[in-house]
Amino acid sequence: MRKRIIAGNWKMYKTVEEAKSFVEEVKGLVPVSDNVEAVICPPALYLSELAQLTKGSALGIGAQTMHDVKEGAFTGEVSPAMLVGIDVGYVILGHSERRQYFNETDETVNSKVHAAFEYNLTPLVCVGETLEEREAGQTVELVAAQVTKAFAGISAAQAEQAVIAYEPIWAIGTGKTATAQDANEVCGAIRATVSELYSETVAEAIRIQYGGSVKPDNIEELLSMEHIDGALVGGASLEPASFLKLVEAGAHE
Repeated sequence: MRKRIIAGNWKMYKTVEEAKSFVEEVKGLVPVSDNVEAVICPPALYLSELAQLTKGSALGIGAQTMHDVKEGAFTGEVSPAMLVGIDVGYVILGHSERRQYFNETDETVNSKVHAAFEYNLTPLVCVGETLEEREAGQTVELVAAQVTKAFAGISAAQAEQAVIAYEPIWAIGTGKTATAQDANEVCGAIRATVSELYSETVAEAIRIQYGGSVKPDNIEELLSMEHIDGALVGGASLEPASFLKLVEAGAHE
C-alpha cells in the first residue's frame, strides 16, 4: 500500500503565536505510522520556527510555493536553497490560487518541480479544472495535460517520489466536494497518465492526493478509493482537532 499523505495548506492564515500553539498541541499526537505522513504548510514567515519546533516529531513542514533558482534579484521570493537550509522537506507547487493570482503556468510549475528535486524537496504538484471545464467534459484531458507538462524532463526515479494533488478548482473553499467516485476517477486518470509517461511501476508508486473541501466527515470515504492516497486540505487543517482527525483517518488500514 502506498503511504498516504495528509497535508494542511494554511494559505494566508494564523499569526506566529497561533501557528506555534497549533504545532505544540499537535506534534506529539501525530502518529509515527507506516500508513500515513502528516505535513503542515504554513506561511513562509513561520517555516523556520515551525521546522525547529517539529524536529524529532512525525509532523513534517512544507512551503506553499518557492522560486526555481538558488538566488537572485527576485524581491519577495523564497528559493529552494533557503527552504532546505531551514529543514523544510516539502513544497506545494502550482496551486490553483498561485496560477490564478500570481500568473504561474504549466511551464513555471515544471521549472519548479525540477528545482525541488535538485534540492531534495518533495513536491506536491497541484492540478485541477474549473467548473466550466468540467461541465464541458474536459477534465481528464486538461488534468492529463497539466501532469504531462509539470513532469516534462523529470526522471522516473524522481517521479516516483513526487506527490500529485488533484484539486478541482470549483471545490476549493466553496464547500462543494467532488464525490469520492468522481475524485477517484480523475485520480485514476492521473495515474494512467503517469503510466503512459513512465511505466506502470512508477504509476503504482506515485502518490495522488485529493483536495477540495476535505473535512473529517468525508475523509474516510475519499481514502477508501483505490487511487486516492491522501488529501491536500485547506480550512479543515487550521484547527488541531480537525487536522488530527484527518491524520488518524489516514493512519487506519
